Amino acid sequence: MTSLDKPTEDTTQQDHARAVTEAALFEAFGGVRGMVETVLPGLLFVTIYTINKDLHWSAIAALAVSLVLVVVRLAMKDTVKHAFSGVFGVAFGVVFAMFTGNAKDFYLPGMLYTLGLSLAYIITTLAGVPLMGLILGPVFKENLSWRTRNPGRKKAYAKASWAWGLILFGKCLILFPLYWWADTAQLGWVLVTLKIPPFLLAVWLTWVFLAKAPAPIDVFAEMEAEERAEEERKAAQAAQAAERGESAAGRHRREA
Repeated sequence: MTSLDKPTEDTTQQDHARAVTEAALFEAFGGVRGMVETVLPGLLFVTIYTINKDLHWSAIAALAVSLVLVVVRLAMKDTVKHAFSGVFGVAFGVVFAMFTGNAKDFYLPGMLYTLGLSLAYIITTLAGVPLMGLILGPVFKENLSWRTRNPGRKKAYAKASWAWGLILFGKCLILFPLYWWADTAQLGWVLVTLKIPPFLLAVWLTWVFLAKAPAPIDVFAEMEAEERAEEERKAAQAAQAAERGESAAGRHRREA
């Protein structure tokens, strides 16, 4: 390899790492469609409520569109985890708001979930098991190998988890005061506005950290290689045993 070949090889590896990271993030977080499914129910709720101040119709519309999104996913035989998570989130919000009679409580379960998720990112990172690694490890087929065998990758997961934790916590610092001080429409529009930009920032930072990290260790490929090696070893042992058996039989015939 010449000195001119190495930069080209490094660039190719970096491009491959970026492509793999982009695909993994797209799969884990749902891409553009997942973001639409996350935003649309809340947007519909706050739009209808802003127009007619009717909690029941706003809640029914938000829940209905969530169910439609799931049906569309099922009809297209696509993964439904993002759509189903949206349905559950909207359903909790509807039940909560109907129970209390306060339209702002439609948003409270989601806000509490965001707060809990931000704390989970921060606490798991402090504990040395960053949540982003637990989420993306299976996607990259590395499982938990990054914890002990790939320190550079563990560091990248820690940085990404810090980014997610702090961004989500900052979002909570904006929303929870508004829950007490603002009316339902104001809270709803701020919440809808804050759905996508913080998410995109966190995803972009995750992509930056992981694209620069060492390549993941494909533990599934390693297990398959070990299984093939074990099968080959057993086959070789069986062949050797067969040869010894034939040799012994041949000696026995000659002696007879």
